[in-house]
Amino acid sequence: MSAPARETSDRILIEDLRLRCVVGVHPDERLRPREVVLQITLHTDLRAAGASDALADTVDYQALHDGLVELVESSQDLLVERLAARIGDHCLADSRVARVDVRLEKPGALARARGIAVEVSRVRDVGPAP
Repeated sequence: MSAPARETSDRILIEDLRLRCVVGVHPDERLRPREVVLQITLHTDLRAAGASDALADTVDYQALHDGLVELVESSQDLLVERLAARIGDHCLADSRVARVDVRLEKPGALARARGIAVEVSRVRDVGPAP
């Protein structure tokens, strides 16, 4: 297993991931899945992958995508804040991800707005210094 990631300026972006899930506190929002749109930024050190050209040296974003689809589409969360936090935790499960920024958009959530969005950032807890 690779060493834990550290803060880096390298990033992998997953843009406009459109999924359907049940999310919302109002009774009509609990009746059927609705679309949510994700923007995810993974902060990870890409130097090893850039040098080796090996998938083992980077975040497998296809595998991450597949896990996100399962997580979101099976969601029954009331709050978009909770769902966004769970998405962030899922991304940090890969030890190469040092930080993740998640923007979760819920189109049509307000009658006079295109939608609402929440943004969360999560950083890997590296624990106490030795």
